[in-house]
Amino acid sequence: MTIANRDRFLDNLAANLGRNRRTEGVERPKWSVQPQYDVFAGYSPDQLVDELEKICTVIHTDLKQTNQAELPEILKETITSYGGKQVVAASGNRNKQYGLDVLYDSLAKDGVHVHLWNETKGKENQVVAEKADVGITFSDVTLAESGTVVLFHDQYNGRSISLLPRTYIAIIPKSTIVARMTQATKQIHEAAVAGHDVSSCVSFITGPSNSADIEMKLIVGVHGPVKATYIVVEDA
Repeated sequence: MTIANRDRFLDNLAANLGRNRRTEGVERPKWSVQPQYDVFAGYSPDQLVDELEKICTVIHTDLKQTNQAELPEILKETITSYGGKQVVAASGNRNKQYGLDVLYDSLAKDGVHVHLWNETKGKENQVVAEKADVGITFSDVTLAESGTVVLFHDQYNGRSISLLPRTYIAIIPKSTIVARMTQATKQIHEAAVAGHDVSSCVSFITGPSNSADIEMKLIVGVHGPVKATYIVVEDA
């Protein structure tokens, strides 16, 4: 991938530090102690799901488990429980892969307005998301330690889907679950080093919107979805 103005930025930074910029001979430090890799080390996928389920009770998030064949029905039940009459969802190939294209067509026939993110419609996507009862995305990486879904935003998956609707549903392929932030950032770094396209915007979302800034009292639903559900899907 191409990083615009990188050299100019680094040259300016070095100049403000009062030294010449080093362009070679820089080595990443090797730390003798790296406890970040010890968290859930050696855990199986099932054990990581168990840890994710435990933390979901703490972050006020419902967790459901299913397989690909039953996912459409579980998703439909969750949308109905949230009173979903207007839904905004990510588009892309995964909808067909997981049978959601058929579900969305079925919901539309039942009077539910389903808007799939469309990069050609620009601002209209955000207007729809703001009015939506439910936002639906796939998680690209999922952190068992904190109950965090990681979203790589692109033309099929706008940021507004998980931020503006009243409720939020994350579909979590089981294979995306890792121990913690350490593994997620490692994946992103390795993808960049290998020359793969990496999203310019990555969101880390942990359950419904909440804040404890005032007197350390937790308030849920301050600036985003007031409820969230994670649906873990067997995909191996």
